[in-house]
Amino acid sequence: MDLTLWQYQFRIIMLGDSTVGKSSLLKRYTEDLFLETINQTVGVDFYVHFLEVEPGVRVKLQFWDTAGQERFRSVTRSYYRNSVGGLLVFDLTNRASFEHIREWHTEVCERVQPQKVVFVLVGHKSDMDVDGDRAVSQEEAERLAGQLGMPYTEASAKTGLNVREAFEMVTRRVYQGLLSGEVQLQEGWDGIKCAAPQVLLERRASMAQSSPTKEKKKCCA
Repeated sequence: MDLTLWQYQFRIIMLGDSTVGKSSLLKRYTEDLFLETINQTVGVDFYVHFLEVEPGVRVKLQFWDTAGQERFRSVTRSYYRNSVGGLLVFDLTNRASFEHIREWHTEVCERVQPQKVVFVLVGHKSDMDVDGDRAVSQEEAERLAGQLGMPYTEASAKTGLNVREAFEMVTRRVYQGLLSGEVQLQEGWDGIKCAAPQVLLERRASMAQSSPTKEKKKCCA
């Protein structure tokens, strides 16, 4: 395998209600395009992008764009298990889409055991905030993200604001989890593929050795 192509492959799944803009975010990130109208996803669409997470380390990102409609849930659920990362997306102008985030999160977590999915919460359509259409405050979105153990960002596929940052955030979180051992390679699981597993093991060992040991503080009487 040619290591100049990629060292890792991550599968990232897009989650959230229908019409929150998952496809628009992916279109902006992978093709730098924004379409005023875009066909609703039927089942699952597929995108590929490459990102250099640090000098000389290239990740191939496979994005699965899932349909939000209930009638497609039996199809999209089959993709959960082979995902290592996920963007949970809601529409900042649609209160119901925000209230459904917990359901999406729970549904994925129940089906990926014993694997781990690394999430980022994204409040989409931030460009509409200037018109006073916001239905979810930044504070409550950040609070939910904290409760679910993930970072939060607000983005707009229309303006491009924070789109790249959102996708890079989830990618780097997966990568750091892989280096720390929090995320593990597992045989028969396609969430992560590694072109050179031995290099990964050596990198982990090197990081463990270089981590400074904290001195225990002594109490003073």
